[in-house]
Amino acid sequence: MASLFKKKTVDDVIKEQNRELRCTQRAISRDRAALEKQEKQLELEIKKMAKIGNKEACRVLAKQLVHLRKQKTRTFAVSSKVTSMSTQTKVMNSQMKMAGAMSTTAKTMQTVNKKMDPQKTLQTMQNFQKENMKMEMTEEMINDTLDDIFDGSDDEEESQDIVNQVLDEIGIEISGKMAKAPSAARSLPSASTSKATISDEEIERQLKALGVD
Repeated sequence: MASLFKKKTVDDVIKEQNRELRCTQRAISRDRAALEKQEKQLELEIKKMAKIGNKEACRVLAKQLVHLRKQKTRTFAVSSKVTSMSTQTKVMNSQMKMAGAMSTTAKTMQTVNKKMDPQKTLQTMQNFQKENMKMEMTEEMINDTLDDIFDGSDDEEESQDIVNQVLDEIGIEISGKMAKAPSAARSLPSASTSKATISDEEIERQLKALGVD
Protein backbone atom coordinates (compact mmCIF):
# COMPACT_ATOMS: atom_id res chain seq x y z
CA MET A 1 0.00 0.00 0.00
CA ALA A 2 2.83 2.37 0.78
CA SER A 3 4.15 1.94 -2.76
CA LEU A 4 0.87 3.25 -4.19
CA PHE A 5 1.34 6.60 -2.47
CA LYS A 6 5.07 6.80 -3.11
CA LYS A 7 6.04 9.72 -5.28
CA LYS A 8 7.46 8.63 -8.62
CA THR A 9 10.94 9.70 -9.49
CA VAL A 10 12.09 10.83 -12.91
CA ASP A 11 13.67 7.42 -13.48
CA ASP A 12 10.38 5.71 -12.67
CA VAL A 13 8.48 7.89 -15.15
CA ILE A 14 11.05 7.29 -17.89
CA LYS A 15 10.97 3.53 -17.29
CA GLU A 16 7.18 3.53 -17.63
CA GLN A 17 7.37 5.55 -20.84
CA ASN A 18 9.98 3.19 -22.30
CA ARG A 19 7.82 0.23 -21.37
CA GLU A 20 4.83 1.77 -23.13
CA LEU A 21 6.92 2.57 -26.19
CA ARG A 22 8.16 -1.01 -26.38
CA CYS A 23 4.59 -2.29 -26.14
CA THR A 24 3.57 0.10 -28.91
CA GLN A 25 6.47 -1.07 -31.06
CA ARG A 26 5.48 -4.71 -30.62
CA ALA A 27 1.84 -3.90 -31.48
CA ILE A 28 2.93 -2.10 -34.67
CA SER A 29 5.07 -5.10 -35.63
CA ARG A 30 2.10 -7.42 -35.16
CA ASP A 31 -0.14 -5.16 -37.28
CA ARG A 32 2.49 -5.04 -40.03
CA ALA A 33 2.77 -8.83 -40.03
CA ALA A 34 -0.99 -9.10 -40.35
CA LEU A 35 -1.01 -6.60 -43.22
CA GLU A 36 1.72 -8.52 -45.02
CA LYS A 37 -0.33 -11.69 -44.67
CA GLN A 38 -3.39 -9.94 -46.13
CA GLU A 39 -1.21 -8.55 -48.90
CA LYS A 40 -0.15 -12.02 -49.98
CA GLN A 41 -3.73 -13.24 -49.89
CA LEU A 42 -4.91 -10.34 -52.07
CA GLU A 43 -2.11 -10.99 -54.55
CA LEU A 44 -3.25 -14.63 -54.81
CA GLU A 45 -6.89 -13.56 -55.29
CA ILE A 46 -5.94 -11.08 -58.00
CA LYS A 47 -4.00 -13.76 -59.84
CA LYS A 48 -6.92 -16.16 -59.49
CA MET A 49 -9.43 -13.63 -60.85
CA ALA A 50 -7.06 -12.78 -63.70
CA LYS A 51 -6.89 -16.42 -64.73
CA ILE A 52 -10.65 -16.71 -65.06
CA GLY A 53 -10.86 -13.33 -66.81
CA ASN A 54 -12.81 -11.44 -64.13
CA LYS A 55 -11.44 -7.92 -64.75
CA GLU A 56 -13.89 -6.17 -62.42
CA ALA A 57 -12.89 -8.34 -59.48
CA CYS A 58 -9.25 -7.75 -60.33
CA ARG A 59 -9.82 -4.00 -60.34
CA VAL A 60 -11.53 -4.04 -56.91
CA LEU A 61 -8.92 -6.31 -55.35
CA ALA A 62 -6.11 -4.15 -56.82
CA LYS A 63 -7.57 -1.06 -55.10
CA GLN A 64 -7.69 -2.96 -51.82
CA LEU A 65 -4.07 -4.03 -52.32
CA VAL A 66 -2.95 -0.42 -52.93
CA HIS A 67 -4.77 0.72 -49.79
CA LEU A 68 -3.25 -2.12 -47.76
CA ARG A 69 0.27 -1.36 -48.94
CA LYS A 70 -0.17 2.30 -47.98
CA GLN A 71 -1.28 1.17 -44.55
CA LYS A 72 1.83 -1.04 -44.24
CA THR A 73 4.05 1.90 -45.24
CA ARG A 74 2.43 3.95 -42.48
CA THR A 75 3.38 1.29 -39.94
CA PHE A 76 7.03 1.75 -40.88
CA ALA A 77 6.71 5.51 -40.39
CA VAL A 78 4.98 5.08 -37.02
CA SER A 79 7.58 2.52 -35.94
CA SER A 80 10.37 4.93 -36.86
CA LYS A 81 8.67 7.67 -34.86
CA VAL A 82 8.32 5.43 -31.81
CA THR A 83 12.01 4.52 -32.03
CA SER A 84 12.91 8.20 -32.26
CA MET A 85 10.79 8.99 -29.19
CA SER A 86 12.51 6.20 -27.25
CA THR A 87 15.93 7.57 -28.21
CA GLN A 88 14.92 11.10 -27.25
CA THR A 89 13.66 9.85 -23.91
CA LYS A 90 16.98 8.17 -23.19
CA VAL A 91 18.87 11.31 -24.20
CA MET A 92 16.69 13.46 -21.95
CA ASN A 93 17.20 11.04 -19.08
CA SER A 94 20.98 11.21 -19.57
CA GLN A 95 20.88 15.01 -19.68
CA MET A 96 18.80 15.16 -16.51
CA LYS A 97 21.28 12.90 -14.74
CA MET A 98 24.12 15.12 -15.87
CA ALA A 99 22.24 18.18 -14.62
CA GLY A 100 21.64 16.43 -11.30
CA ALA A 101 25.32 15.57 -10.98
CA MET A 102 26.30 19.16 -11.74
CA SER A 103 23.78 20.41 -9.18
CA THR A 104 25.19 18.10 -6.52
CA THR A 105 28.73 19.17 -7.35
CA ALA A 106 27.76 22.83 -7.19
CA LYS A 107 26.17 22.32 -3.75
CA THR A 108 29.28 20.53 -2.52
CA MET A 109 31.54 23.31 -3.78
CA GLN A 110 29.27 25.90 -2.20
CA THR A 111 29.41 24.10 1.16
CA VAL A 112 33.21 23.82 0.99
CA ASN A 113 33.57 27.50 0.05
CA LYS A 114 31.38 28.51 2.98
CA LYS A 115 33.46 26.51 5.45
CA MET A 116 36.80 27.55 3.99
CA ASP A 117 38.22 30.78 5.40
CA PRO A 118 40.74 32.22 2.90
CA GLN A 119 42.47 34.34 5.54
CA LYS A 120 42.76 31.43 7.93
CA THR A 121 44.06 29.17 5.18
CA LEU A 122 46.65 31.78 4.18
CA GLN A 123 47.72 32.19 7.80
CA THR A 124 48.08 28.42 8.15
CA MET A 125 50.26 28.25 5.04
CA GLN A 126 52.42 31.13 6.28
CA ASN A 127 52.83 29.47 9.69
CA PHE A 128 53.81 26.23 8.01
CA GLN A 129 56.42 28.00 5.90
CA LYS A 130 57.78 29.81 8.97
CA GLU A 131 58.05 26.65 11.06
CA ASN A 132 59.57 24.77 8.14
CA MET A 133 62.29 27.41 7.83
CA LYS A 134 62.96 27.16 11.57
CA MET A 135 63.27 23.40 11.29
CA GLU A 136 65.71 23.71 8.38
CA MET A 137 67.82 26.23 10.29
CA THR A 138 67.85 24.01 13.39
CA GLU A 139 68.81 20.99 11.31
CA GLU A 140 71.63 22.97 9.66
CA MET A 141 72.95 24.11 13.05
CA ILE A 142 72.87 20.57 14.40
CA ASN A 143 74.66 19.25 11.32
CA ASP A 144 77.33 21.95 11.62
CA THR A 145 77.86 21.06 15.28
CA LEU A 146 78.15 17.38 14.50
CA ASP A 147 80.58 18.14 11.69
CA ASP A 148 82.74 20.17 14.09
CA ILE A 149 82.70 17.32 16.61
CA PHE A 150 83.53 14.52 14.24
CA ASP A 151 85.80 16.45 11.91
CA GLY A 152 87.99 17.90 14.69
CA SER A 153 90.24 14.86 14.91
CA ASP A 154 90.65 14.82 11.15
CA ASP A 155 91.64 18.47 11.12
CA GLU A 156 94.21 17.86 13.82
CA GLU A 157 95.62 14.90 11.96
CA GLU A 158 95.72 16.93 8.74
CA SER A 159 97.54 19.75 10.54
CA GLN A 160 100.08 17.29 11.91
CA ASP A 161 100.62 15.92 8.41
CA ILE A 162 101.37 19.44 7.18
CA VAL A 163 103.86 19.95 9.99
CA ASN A 164 105.56 16.68 9.14
CA GLN A 165 105.71 17.67 5.49
CA VAL A 166 107.38 20.98 6.37
CA LEU A 167 109.86 19.18 8.56
CA ASP A 168 110.64 16.79 5.73
CA GLU A 169 111.18 19.70 3.34
CA ILE A 170 113.78 21.28 5.58
CA GLY A 171 115.54 17.96 5.99
CA ILE A 172 114.45 17.27 9.56
CA GLU A 173 117.64 18.98 10.71
CA ILE A 174 115.79 20.76 13.51
CA SER A 175 114.48 17.55 14.98
CA GLY A 176 116.90 17.88 17.75
CA LYS A 177 115.21 21.06 18.84
CA MET A 178 111.77 19.41 18.55
CA ALA A 179 112.51 16.14 20.26
CA LYS A 180 109.39 16.44 22.32
CA ALA A 181 107.07 16.60 19.28
CA PRO A 182 105.52 13.09 18.86
CA SER A 183 105.02 13.22 15.11
CA ALA A 184 108.47 14.54 14.38
CA ALA A 185 110.06 11.93 16.59
CA ARG A 186 108.64 9.09 14.48
CA SER A 187 110.34 10.13 11.24
CA LEU A 188 113.40 11.99 12.49
CA PRO A 189 116.73 10.69 13.69
CA SER A 190 117.45 11.01 17.41
CA ALA A 191 118.48 14.35 18.88
CA SER A 192 121.88 13.13 19.86
CA THR A 193 122.67 11.96 16.35
CA SER A 194 121.59 15.31 14.82
CA LYS A 195 123.73 17.29 17.16
CA ALA A 196 126.68 15.11 16.45
CA THR A 197 126.56 15.42 12.73
CA ILE A 198 125.20 18.94 12.01
CA SER A 199 126.27 22.18 13.58
CA ASP A 200 124.04 25.09 14.54
CA GLU A 201 125.57 27.25 11.81
CA GLU A 202 124.63 24.69 9.19
CA ILE A 203 121.07 24.65 10.48
CA GLU A 204 120.81 28.42 10.32
CA ARG A 205 122.20 28.42 6.79
CA GLN A 206 119.66 25.91 5.54
CA LEU A 207 116.77 27.74 7.21
CA LYS A 208 117.79 31.00 5.52
CA ALA A 209 118.01 29.18 2.17
CA LEU A 210 114.42 28.03 2.64
CA GLY A 211 113.28 31.49 3.65
CA VAL A 212 112.71 30.57 7.28
CA ASP A 213 113.96 33.19 9.71
